[in-house]
Amino acid sequence: MSTQSTSTQSTSSIARTLDHHRPAVSRDAGLLLGRVVVGVVFVVHGWQKWSAGIGGTQDGFAGMGVPLADVTAVLLATLEVAGGVLLVAGALTTIVAPLLGVAMLGAAWFAHRDAFLVADGGAEFVIVLAAAAFLLALVGPGRWSVDALLARPRPA
Repeated sequence: MSTQSTSTQSTSSIARTLDHHRPAVSRDAGLLLGRVVVGVVFVVHGWQKWSAGIGGTQDGFAGMGVPLADVTAVLLATLEVAGGVLLVAGALTTIVAPLLGVAMLGAAWFAHRDAFLVADGGAEFVIVLAAAAFLLALVGPGRWSVDALLARPRPA
């Protein structure tokens, strides 16, 4: 076998190995990036409800016809902050992400149903957040997450 043939086989083998591993790394990097971005957005929105005064949020929810507005405002603000932190960490993802998705569908209905575009006060943004949350719930948080860390087999 010639040196060139051996070199080509070796290069080809390395390329196959890299191609084999690249999708998993790219997938995990994408899921981490998505979790961090979506999680931070939820934390900021939840924190805004608390920092602006939860009473104002409760009044706003009541004005929009949200059922049990006083309780719902507290639960939603807490879910957004805690759920966002958990998404960033990739912890309890399959529980937290669908809850956040449903919450955003509720926001689309109660707060933004009269328009689509955000500029018009519409549901566009909360629908994207709902879709991202449901996507994370369906696909999972990836290998770079607390969920994956806890799922690893323990040494005997």
